Amino acid sequence: MPLLQMALRVEHDIFVVRQRGREVAALLGLENQDQIRIATALSEVGRQVLRAAGGAEVLFRVDSDGAAKRLMSVEIVPAEPVDSELFAGRQAAAVARLVDAFELEPPKRATVLRMSRRIPASAQPLTAQRMATLRADLAGSAPSSALDEMASQNEQLIAALDQVRKQRDELAVLNAELAETNQGVMALYSQLSEELEATNQGVVALYAELDEKSVQLRAANEAKSRFLANVSHELRAPVTAIMGLGRLLDDSASDPLTEEQRRQVGLIRTSAADLLTLVNGLLDLAKAESGRLEPNWDEVDLRAVFGALRGTLRALVTQPDVELVVEDPPPPATLRSDEVLLSQVLRNLLHNGLKFTESGEVRMRADRVDDQWHLVVSDTGPGVPAEFQERIFEEFFQVPGPARAAGTGLGLPYARRLVNLLGGELTLTSTPGAGATFTVILPAGGA
Repeated sequence: MPLLQMALRVEHDIFVVRQRGREVAALLGLENQDQIRIATALSEVGRQVLRAAGGAEVLFRVDSDGAAKRLMSVEIVPAEPVDSELFAGRQAAAVARLVDAFELEPPKRATVLRMSRRIPASAQPLTAQRMATLRADLAGSAPSSALDEMASQNEQLIAALDQVRKQRDELAVLNAELAETNQGVMALYSQLSEELEATNQGVVALYAELDEKSVQLRAANEAKSRFLANVSHELRAPVTAIMGLGRLLDDSASDPLTEEQRRQVGLIRTSAADLLTLVNGLLDLAKAESGRLEPNWDEVDLRAVFGALRGTLRALVTQPDVELVVEDPPPPATLRSDEVLLSQVLRNLLHNGLKFTESGEVRMRADRVDDQWHLVVSDTGPGVPAEFQERIFEEFFQVPGPARAAGTGLGLPYARRLVNLLGGELTLTSTPGAGATFTVILPAGGA
């Protein structure tokens, strides 16, 4: 939208164009510094165009940049096209710094020079009525003389110099504060570096101590495993002999025993059997901890494993109100694993469930979930309280309470070690009074 048009014919017109440019900028709401920049750019460009083309028409407009933002635009139309070389290099850069946009159309032999500056969003809205008022104000105002414009420029220059001096003083203060801050930062950096160095030395010493403790712990574990293996191995022979002697004493072919003697021999045999179970558990645990237990990987048919366990463990059901249920796995019921170790794990879990269940059932089933097998053993026993559900996988730990049964506390830790060795995991979910569910999760293709 046009605001004002004027002619540039003589040197005096340069002052008038400069004055009018600042006046238009002020009416449109531009800040004082932007007013000075617009006026300076008009003075510089107008002088070059007057010399090159002998005159020009100057049009002040209000345009939009396409993003709902208003621009103060100035179009200078030379009396004849001007060479763009006039506005090359440092001069073009200087003008471009004073305005938001400065362009020549066409670029090589320009017939129009256009420059613009963005109008602040805080300025008054430029309605049609306000535009008409601005045109009337500009038409009614008379330009001042060259002397007045020169005086105005001097005042602007003095104000600019004062502002520069003020900014220089502020910059000097900031530089002094920055230098002081840098000294503090360097002192802090030096202190932090010393503390970090001391900390690093402490960490290195700690790591060395941890390495030493790790070596000692490894040696202690190896010694414990050797001790358990040796003791278990040495105890199996005499315990087996005690059980054999007990059977001989109770044999009908031997001299008859009194009722009290038979009872005592039965206690000896029971104690020996419990001791043998403990010895075997210690030996299995020692093998697992020593790392000498290597799985024999092969294709395992779960139906055969489940069938064998169904037959061998049925005799362990001593409670008349307990039923052992072993469901047939869904086909194809195969996975890559170690059949012997897997059978040990499942036998341990089933035996554990039968030992603690007084009524209801102990059930085992297999579910195929994506590329995994979930082998689930559940019972209707007393369950495991939440605070003990991880501790039951610790060696020799047994859940306290009236439901505690005779055992070594080694079965579940050994079962978890075997499952980990087979590349899976053993989990427990249980609610006290509602039984427990152990789940063996194994990859179908093996570890």
